[in-house]
Amino acid sequence: MKIAMIGTGYVGLVSGVCLSDFGHEVVCVDKNADKLALLRAGKTPIFEPGLDALMARNTAANRLSFTDDLVEATTDADAVFIAVGTPSRRGDGHADLSFVFGAAKEVAEVLTKSTVIVTKSTVPVGTNQKVAELLREVRPDLSCDVVSNPEFLREGAAIDDFMHPDRVVVGVNSDRGAEVMEEIYRPLSLRDYPLMTTDLETAEMIKYAANAFLATKVTFINEIAMLCERTGADVKEVANGMGFDSRIGPKFLQAGPGYGGSCFPKDTKALARIGQDNATPLQIVETVIKVNEEVKRLMVEKIIDLCDEKLRGKTIAVLGLTFKPDTDDMRDAPSLTVVPALVGHGADVRVVDPQAYREAHELLPHVTWFDDPYAAVEGAHAVILLTEWNEFRALDLPQMASRMATPRMADLRNLYSCDYAIEAGFEAYIAMGRKSQLPAGQ
Repeated sequence: MKIAMIGTGYVGLVSGVCLSDFGHEVVCVDKNADKLALLRAGKTPIFEPGLDALMARNTAANRLSFTDDLVEATTDADAVFIAVGTPSRRGDGHADLSFVFGAAKEVAEVLTKSTVIVTKSTVPVGTNQKVAELLREVRPDLSCDVVSNPEFLREGAAIDDFMHPDRVVVGVNSDRGAEVMEEIYRPLSLRDYPLMTTDLETAEMIKYAANAFLATKVTFINEIAMLCERTGADVKEVANGMGFDSRIGPKFLQAGPGYGGSCFPKDTKALARIGQDNATPLQIVETVIKVNEEVKRLMVEKIIDLCDEKLRGKTIAVLGLTFKPDTDDMRDAPSLTVVPALVGHGADVRVVDPQAYREAHELLPHVTWFDDPYAAVEGAHAVILLTEWNEFRALDLPQMASRMATPRMADLRNLYSCDYAIEAGFEAYIAMGRKSQLPAGQ
């Protein structure tokens, strides 16, 4: 089938590349000339493991191409996917749908035949009906079918998620829309991955409900971690004990400095506003949002405690800036709360991250960048583990401690243990919901 993918952001690019690997002819559309030049040169504008190789393979097979010509991309297309951003609207938390409606309007203006319009972007309930109305207004001469096809891709594992999904959700209001989507995803159906077909509104709600539930699990275990610190319990063992229960499961029960990224922050805010607008306040979701911000601020307090209540004039090494490993995404990363707070308290902050520089160097202007964690901690008064990159899971802690002015660690991802850190030469170690040792005298 011929598919046009409008938008080459994270969702659009990964989806377009993977659909071309299914054997479809995919044309990805973007207005950004610099990004297009990069893509045509075989380079990806985002970091996602395996994406560059998969893109090169399908480009070489003439199944994947990139253009800014909407007419070229949509001519004879069996389906046009809209995969543009829906960021939180400034001021009220609603999803900003201007890019979705703008793309739908532009597509409608250039279509040469009736086709299937697929919304891949995360949109509030009722959006696809509005897209259908917009298409009818702009092109009353055409009969286009609108489909909701939300994505469930984890950054850092997006290709595997697309190729081996837990489910594919398709919201339709016509038989033709359902038939086209069945054909597009036939390679997955043949391998018995479930294709779940619903109405438009249900598909839209599934996406928000799923992300809000996962964000709730993250926030729940972070609150339990705070209680563990007061009671002497170990949050890792608590999470393990919970995770063995098949009704709960072990995923998203890792305590840390709060959730971030492209989905959870904006989707929980949007869902909360949907509830308010429909006179059904979602109190659990609203509390999750509030607690997550409190968790990020609490991380700063923990670091201040680690440094004898004084950061001014001290050197702090921060390991990891992205919101999670195996991505370069900085959107709503905990580091964007923690690092500016440390700088604001007068600390000299050094940072190390394998992939963050392209996104983070303008967001965090008053820091010093290092490639090597051991060089970053030279003469430092504390080291903060903020993202669980593999590079930071097996550090030589004795070497690290020996290089520091005052060997102290805030392990905000629970990569190590207090006993191990102290044996390695650290005089103080704090974790999330686990045994910690504050500096002498505290």
